[in-house]
Amino acid sequence: MDAIEVSAPLPPNVNIHGTGFAGSIYSVAVLTGWALCTHILEQKGVAAELVVTKAEIRYRAPITGDLCCAIRIDAAERAAFLAGIRDQGKGVLRLNIDVGGRPEAVLKGTYWAIAQS
Repeated sequence: MDAIEVSAPLPPNVNIHGTGFAGSIYSVAVLTGWALCTHILEQKGVAAELVVTKAEIRYRAPITGDLCCAIRIDAAERAAFLAGIRDQGKGVLRLNIDVGGRPEAVLKGTYWAIAQS
C-alpha cells in the first residue's frame, strides 16, 4: 500500500469568506498526486517524465482548517503503473485525492509517466 498526505496552512490560502481558497485547494490536491507518483518512480529508480493530463475537483463543503490532502493506492495499482512504464514506455495512475476529513473536496486526477530513453 502506498499513501501520502500533504497539507498547507489555511491562513495564506483563504478566500474572502475566510475559508479555503478554491485555487489553493486544487493546487495542493494536484501536488499530492504528483508527490505520490514521484515517490513511486524514485523508489524504483525509474526515469520518467510525469504529466498530469486531467484533473477535476469537486468541492463539497467549505474548508475551515488547514488544507489536508490524502491519497492511497494498493499494490496492484502500483504494479500496473510500473508495468506500463516498463512494457509500453508509459504508465498511468488515476487517483482520487481527498481533501479534508469528510472529505470536503475530491480531486480526480490522471497522471502519466513517460519513460525517458
